[in-house]
Amino acid sequence: MVIIGAGFTGLSTALALASRGQKVAVLEAGEPGEGASGRSGGQVIPGLRHFMKDLNAAYGEAAARRAHDFGSTAADACFDLIDANSIACEAVRSGKIQVADTQAGLADAKVRADAWQKRGAPVRFLDRDELIAATGTRGYLGGWIDMRGGSVQPLALTRGLASASRTAGATVYARSRVRSAARTGAAWRVSTANGHVTAPKLLLATNATTDALWPGLCQTFLRVWSYQIATTPLSAELRAHILPGDQSVSDTRRVLRYFRTDAAGRLIVGGKGRARTPASIDDFDFQRQTLGRLYPELADHPLEYAWGGEVCITADRLPRIIRLGPDAYAHLGCNGKGVAWCTAIGEAFAEMFTSGDERALPIPVTPLKRIPFHWLRHVYVGVGGAWLRLRDSLDAASAPTLKESK
Repeated sequence: MVIIGAGFTGLSTALALASRGQKVAVLEAGEPGEGASGRSGGQVIPGLRHFMKDLNAAYGEAAARRAHDFGSTAADACFDLIDANSIACEAVRSGKIQVADTQAGLADAKVRADAWQKRGAPVRFLDRDELIAATGTRGYLGGWIDMRGGSVQPLALTRGLASASRTAGATVYARSRVRSAARTGAAWRVSTANGHVTAPKLLLATNATTDALWPGLCQTFLRVWSYQIATTPLSAELRAHILPGDQSVSDTRRVLRYFRTDAAGRLIVGGKGRARTPASIDDFDFQRQTLGRLYPELADHPLEYAWGGEVCITADRLPRIIRLGPDAYAHLGCNGKGVAWCTAIGEAFAEMFTSGDERALPIPVTPLKRIPFHWLRHVYVGVGGAWLRLRDSLDAASAPTLKESK
């Protein structure tokens, strides 16, 4: 078995296959975690963003139930994998909060909390006072908390998965960018500048960093940048009211904002960045402004780190498993929920590759389908982002805003 990409999907699959006694080679263009996985927000989010009616429309009832059930247990699987392999990655499971600063967002939060409660999930709605106590910011109307969620240090998790995969018997090759992958007889020949691997089965697990290696694959999604900043460690006085319970938080805006603390007490704030690799600290103005609106007392607080990572966005915001050829698949399109989903999916891929039954996978396998006029992707991202920000602003016009929280 050959896997291209040493991120959450590739490494969790390698670990699961190697633990079954399978021979596995993982080829990574950089170092494990150097791509999207290691640069993610580190939030372990249960479930998919879609309601069951949307999943039914996309997949049909039986497949929708499978996707929903897998998503609902993905955070459990992620934390179980961390525990089983003793991965030191600052794993915290004190809940994931989604907050709302508009009446529409608040109504959505109530619907989601109620839907999960009916299915027995450990979630509850938070009114404004409860939310202020939990987060320390007054800029939101309310929200809901899902105790299945949490956070990790994503680079440490990726490196830990690489180490666990090697211990289980997989071979992980860093600095081994794949130049070609072609079917040769009954096997796949995957070549790098330094050699090649021949294997009967192939998984392409490059997600947002997918390039032109496989014709048309990078035209099935849009690549957007998410930027993050981390303050210097907060004082004990500040930590007493800023996320005192160590929950991770995201909002209901179309242009998402998210934040959490880390083990050192830094506050990490993320959100949409420019459509390129950040070039200077000036590129992080949006995140800096968000920090000040969330917590006015931190408006001038010094920053210790700033970085960016790419997110793979599909047209319908659903993940994809694409059939590339005989015993060859690509997995991409986590749409910002990759930590839980991609660490959990390794077991499903291992079962599918071992048994040959695609029903082991959480979502149906689909053929490669390009986004129409994908060459206009920069226009899509730029104009689309501006339009979404405008709609967020219009929605918030009649509701308390973060700026008013001062």
